[in-house]
Amino acid sequence: MMARSRSFGSDISVFVNPETILLPDFTSSMSFLHELDQDWLLVASPRNISYLPFRLSDDGTHWLKESDKRVKMKELQEILSRKSQWSPSDGKLITAWNSRGSPLHTGTLPPFLYGKGTHNHWVISEALSSHLRFVFDASWTISSYFLDYPTNQSNDLSGRESWEYVGNSHLGALYGSSLFREANFSSLVRLMKCSGRYLFFDPVSYAVSRSGGRNKVGLLEKKILHSWRKKKVSACVETIKSSEGMWNWSSKNQLKASAKLDFPFLLESLLSGIADENKTIVLTVAGYSYKDMMMSWVCRMRHLKITNFIICALDRETYDFAILQGLPVFRDSSAPRDISFDNCHFGSKCFQRVTKAKSRIVLKILKLGYNVLLSDVDVYWFKNPVPLLSSFGPSVLAAQSDEYNKTGPINMPRRLNSGFYFVFSDGSTVAAMEKVVKHAATSGLSEQPSFYDMLCGEGGSNRVGDNMCKEPETNLTIYFLDRDLFPNGAYEGLWEKRNVREACSKMGCLVIHNNWISGRRKKLERQVLSGLWEYDISTRMCKQSSKISC
Repeated sequence: MMARSRSFGSDISVFVNPETILLPDFTSSMSFLHELDQDWLLVASPRNISYLPFRLSDDGTHWLKESDKRVKMKELQEILSRKSQWSPSDGKLITAWNSRGSPLHTGTLPPFLYGKGTHNHWVISEALSSHLRFVFDASWTISSYFLDYPTNQSNDLSGRESWEYVGNSHLGALYGSSLFREANFSSLVRLMKCSGRYLFFDPVSYAVSRSGGRNKVGLLEKKILHSWRKKKVSACVETIKSSEGMWNWSSKNQLKASAKLDFPFLLESLLSGIADENKTIVLTVAGYSYKDMMMSWVCRMRHLKITNFIICALDRETYDFAILQGLPVFRDSSAPRDISFDNCHFGSKCFQRVTKAKSRIVLKILKLGYNVLLSDVDVYWFKNPVPLLSSFGPSVLAAQSDEYNKTGPINMPRRLNSGFYFVFSDGSTVAAMEKVVKHAATSGLSEQPSFYDMLCGEGGSNRVGDNMCKEPETNLTIYFLDRDLFPNGAYEGLWEKRNVREACSKMGCLVIHNNWISGRRKKLERQVLSGLWEYDISTRMCKQSSKISC
């Protein structure tokens, strides 16, 4: 969200919770701030109200009483002020800043989950320590309110200690300067409106100014302010000071890890919340050495607006990393423990052990009643292939062919690629997958030969035509996908093309597999240099396209 805001053309950017009610003085405050000749960051805390005795008119232009009588804005503000109270919440804070100036802070913004605590305090704290902008509090100038529904508390079953809040608190503690210093929010300059004039009040120096950062005028200095104006300004200041004790701006404990980073997610709970309306899941499996490729894959899912994906982490490091990225992830407790950075390439002992974990997880998900599209993280998606793959129907395993010859059958022995296939949750498929998993468990090879030998028969004895097999015991049909739509890494030399994306577009590719290359580093290099890479490793964010869609 923060990165995308920098691409907008507006002069001022505002982050506000969608449930917050803003009154017209917000706009007038922005108009005043727009004229400031320095870079600034505003923060404001809405007031909490348990009941709103008004409703918006049908056209949304004004507020109405229960009698349908129009409410004047001054009356509305007075009533809301009496019935509301300060109740600061990190997720409810309003922040705004001039868009075309200095960065808000130095360093990298962590991948916080919005509305789940810590992130606003972190930004304010970093902005204060970076000294790039004038940071001030406009809570007394901007009339903002949010309804505190009685049900709000129960929506978050585990309260502050839910995984989103814990994850954000860990990010806040790991990134930035909070480890070395604690921001003093109580010393923030206040923006106030006094007798129709906007003024900044510095509670440390007890001074006021029109610009905030310069030309401050001490309230106690004689001969500077006319006595009548000084009295009015002093009265405004006292109003602010009298209400400061009603809420606490302290950042203490806001930027410290609140609990152990441990989230015992059950696979079942993740599936029920993520599967699409057809109970279909897109599954990928990754270890820590492939975390960047995993993130590029995730970014591509987000670009295609695919939300029903889930990640199986093969190690604790990948699990923790994915959690802090806000990803739907679960840990495979039976995965091999010694997955190193560079020796888990095709044909290695590590690769053989890892691939067997994939079929085991797919079988488990099928038994829970969900259809599965398994996609390795090195499969780049141009379009969403699920509509086409699901059209094959039940009792069909639709898999990518690993055949590299341009002509001839594509279902030859050992040419079934187990890194990209789609299966329905039905009796035939479950029975066939059980055979594959059982065979792979006793095999000295990867799971890929087990797929072919168990489904298409050793030597291809169950082949049907040039692109199918029929498993006789389970009656499962194995369909080898059209390589123009689902090319492997050796087909047509696509990865060697000068413009891989354009070449694939002409062929109509839905995906392309970055296989048929040995070694993690070579695989990464080929994909990055081809332009089929969606993740910025330095900022840990998805790369932004020229066209922004929210």
